[in-house]
Amino acid sequence: MTSKTKKNNQKYSSMQEIGKDVLGKLKTSLKKEDRAPEETKIERIQPEDFKLEHTTVWNFQKRGDWATHKGDFRGNWAPQIPRNLLLRYSKVGDTVLDPMVGSGTTLIEAKVTGRNGIGLDVDPSALLVSLSRLDFDVSDDDIPESSQKVFIGDARNMDLVENESIDLGLIHPPQPDYIGNVNGRNSADLSFVSSFDEYCKEMKEVAKEMFRTIKPGKYCSILIGDTRRHKHYVPISHRIMQNFLDVGFTLKENVIKRQWNCSQSGFWARRSKRDNFLLISHKNLFVFRKPDPEEDIAKLENSMKWW
Repeated sequence: MTSKTKKNNQKYSSMQEIGKDVLGKLKTSLKKEDRAPEETKIERIQPEDFKLEHTTVWNFQKRGDWATHKGDFRGNWAPQIPRNLLLRYSKVGDTVLDPMVGSGTTLIEAKVTGRNGIGLDVDPSALLVSLSRLDFDVSDDDIPESSQKVFIGDARNMDLVENESIDLGLIHPPQPDYIGNVNGRNSADLSFVSSFDEYCKEMKEVAKEMFRTIKPGKYCSILIGDTRRHKHYVPISHRIMQNFLDVGFTLKENVIKRQWNCSQSGFWARRSKRDNFLLISHKNLFVFRKPDPEEDIAKLENSMKWW
């Protein structure tokens, strides 16, 4: 991934690969609960009774726990989400990219479905978890061989990813001001950003990089939620959607993802009634497509930038 790449943007850090040769050392620095189980303790590589979603409302009340998936990492998405996206919008042998890979959910699914994966994150501790959870064998499970590569890097400057080399992008960014100023956190983490305008501005840089790296005719997806300020709804997700349309993507799908980890009783239920606001219990999963230069995009004008 060294040719046909973008010029390095000095504002954001460059990508740096973490190889398997350092995995043993990295494991020793992880807490026990962050380590992937030993191969003999993995009960199953694939999910049981998995069904591909076929509507625009996705509802996963029980989080998948096959392979090395765990729900203990902040903000990681249920494995059913990337699995649906991978199976619908890519094929075996394709290359997929998760530029905010976190604990590696997307790459685990890429590995067990025979896709080549590239994952990066600004948080080295998250990448340690990713590498650990990718350390399992699928050779005896009739799964096509694939390559999973992990990088320390910023989604706004994917300088080692070639232009138009990616078949599917999958993004689950942190919400703005999700973590706050926690000591020791990487200041490049977008969850530090408290200004919605600044957050959307930085996410547009991510959109530009995704558009540069995605192949024509291929797809990019992003799962993102909304919030409230001063008892009023703040549609962050739709501002991000506009960013992706603004850089050239078309909107293929808008999926409503039901959230099950939200408090809908007790204190918040009482406050919702008292202060007259509704509890947000969904996120938006946007699926974008990069138009092919040879196609007639006039017919897609209602699914493109309209302003």
